[in-house]
Amino acid sequence: MADRRLLETWVSGTEEPDAMPTDEGAQEMGVQESGYRFREQLGAVVTDDYLYEEEVSEDERMIINMGPQHPSTHGVLRLQLELEGEMIKRCRPVIGYLHTGMEKTAETLTYMQGPTNVTRMDYLAPLHNELVYSLATEQLLEVEVPPRAAAIRVLMTELNRVSSHLVALATNGMDIGAISMMMYGFRERELILAFFEKTTGLRMNHNYIRPGGVAADLPPGWRKDVKQILKTIPKRLVQYDDLLKENPIWLARTQGVGVITAEECRAYSITGPILRATGVDWDLRKVFPYSGIGQYEFDVPVGAHGDVYDRYRVRVEEIIQSLRIIEQVADMMPSGDFRVSDRKVTPPPRARIDESMEALIHHFKIFTEGFRAPPGETYAAIESPRGELGCYLVSDGGGKPWRCHIRAPSFYNLQALPVMLAESMVADTIATIASLDPVMGDVDR
Repeated sequence: MADRRLLETWVSGTEEPDAMPTDEGAQEMGVQESGYRFREQLGAVVTDDYLYEEEVSEDERMIINMGPQHPSTHGVLRLQLELEGEMIKRCRPVIGYLHTGMEKTAETLTYMQGPTNVTRMDYLAPLHNELVYSLATEQLLEVEVPPRAAAIRVLMTELNRVSSHLVALATNGMDIGAISMMMYGFRERELILAFFEKTTGLRMNHNYIRPGGVAADLPPGWRKDVKQILKTIPKRLVQYDDLLKENPIWLARTQGVGVITAEECRAYSITGPILRATGVDWDLRKVFPYSGIGQYEFDVPVGAHGDVYDRYRVRVEEIIQSLRIIEQVADMMPSGDFRVSDRKVTPPPRARIDESMEALIHHFKIFTEGFRAPPGETYAAIESPRGELGCYLVSDGGGKPWRCHIRAPSFYNLQALPVMLAESMVADTIATIASLDPVMGDVDR
């Protein structure tokens, strides 16, 4: 029988001498993430109804490190796994290897410089980072962007959602052994990145969505480029389905693997495709619309089982729904300005700088000193490809945020790993991590 005294000590919250081995790995793992528990109410809770097993010698248990250099941990993520044979008894994610201090850096930059910084957090969805920061800044300024600027923002972020999900499908397939999926996903992503480069000048980390609107209008011929994307990607999605949807190896490796319930998702503040794969219809684009996205028709795909397979299917369906939104935006794109006309926020047109000394001075002061935001605090949230992405800003009346904090979805979603991996096979670890679609820049921001 397992040591009942150790379990009782854990539940009571008291310490007992020599209750745990003294080796470093066991001390770091602790007992708080034990796999010997029922899942009840909100999350994993130990009750008096203990699960016992036959006594296992210490020689049959080992603690191993997966990562931070392992390619299938999707970045510098380290997992401490306590194994009993090939069964995972406990899992402890260890983060912090990529810490960049971007939130603190944001407090040294003007509001106009902010998007250059935050765009690098979630580097697979940079435009979403820029959007949420700009929305929070505009709430402080009490500024509303023109309809064309809002429509361009929706167009670019939904294209970004498609490109991000394509990477998720590609890497998920590769991690389980579907190498073809890796090549297909990145092939289609190139269409979108080429359009981003044509529009913003960069394939990634664009600094395109800024407080007050966007940096520049859509380029000539943008409708043709978008039409080509809308024509190509749906056909290729059918190929993905033919490759994976009913593939017996794919089904065996994903169905019933990495399961998490809706109650556990709520307990751990997990959002995005992971939450929706459990059957919860929650999407900020529907419940709290932003940038006019509420005027477009689209559905919110949901799953039923909360496993790796359902998370894969939700992302495939979300690509289809994002393409629906993109098509509507392209058809309904309003005319007008692509940024607000308030001179306190917006720099002068480029042509005016060559004609007017006042315009040159205005341009110089906007980009060196920035603009001042009224004192106050605000929070803006959007639906990123990984879940709720929020930005909390505090202004003291100066030209820089006094406090900036990002509610990063990957950071919260990683909390699901100990729940998903408890009592699972070690071979399922990589498939489960891939289904979370974590971006470590989003975690260690």
